[in-house]
Amino acid sequence: MKSHARNPRLASRRGRLIAVAIAFVAVIAAVSALLSQKNSSADEPVSAHLPAVGANRTAARAGNTGTVTDLDRTFLTKVRQAGLWEMPAGRLAQTHASSEAIKRAGMHLLEGHSKLDQLAREDSAALNVPIPDQATAEQQGWVTQLENARGPAFDQLFVDLLRASHGKIFITIAEVRAATKNTLLRRLATQTNNTVQDHMEVLEDTGLVTDATLDSVAATIPK
Repeated sequence: MKSHARNPRLASRRGRLIAVAIAFVAVIAAVSALLSQKNSSADEPVSAHLPAVGANRTAARAGNTGTVTDLDRTFLTKVRQAGLWEMPAGRLAQTHASSEAIKRAGMHLLEGHSKLDQLAREDSAALNVPIPDQATAEQQGWVTQLENARGPAFDQLFVDLLRASHGKIFITIAEVRAATKNTLLRRLATQTNNTVQDHMEVLEDTGLVTDATLDSVAATIPK
């Protein structure tokens, strides 16, 4: 009779244990599902959540409007050729200069023209406007002069050549930015303007820009 009296309590206890076990299994199942989802997300490349490389430029090309003038073509060519001699000049500054300010200016040339050169090549392809693969003969001659100079002589020659060339292209940039009807070239002109402005400033920070250099730039401004 006593064992019969305990049966309800045993049944109640057994029921609670079963309920706890069911709840425990449910928790394990939920955790497993969460971990599975996390691992799946981890396996998915980050690039799946980011815009494709060049997406911004592709969108810009898709929205490209406006005719390309002779001045626009000249500008695209000048941007390309500027990079083809100024990047080598920037590298030479790291080994031939005696001034840290010149080396700093050289790094600005390398970084700025690397980006502009890429954009110029992209725009050339998008607009079907051919651009050269070499700097002009004059520009190549400037690089040769820099290769043969060292120390303070290099520093002064570097500033003379680079400040004059930046000042002259600055004038062309303004013309294109003010009048071009092509949206891609308008954007390139804006970016080139910012880069050239930066380069002129770091060249002027060297303290080696002369009046003669500025006069040579002024002489090229249309009257």
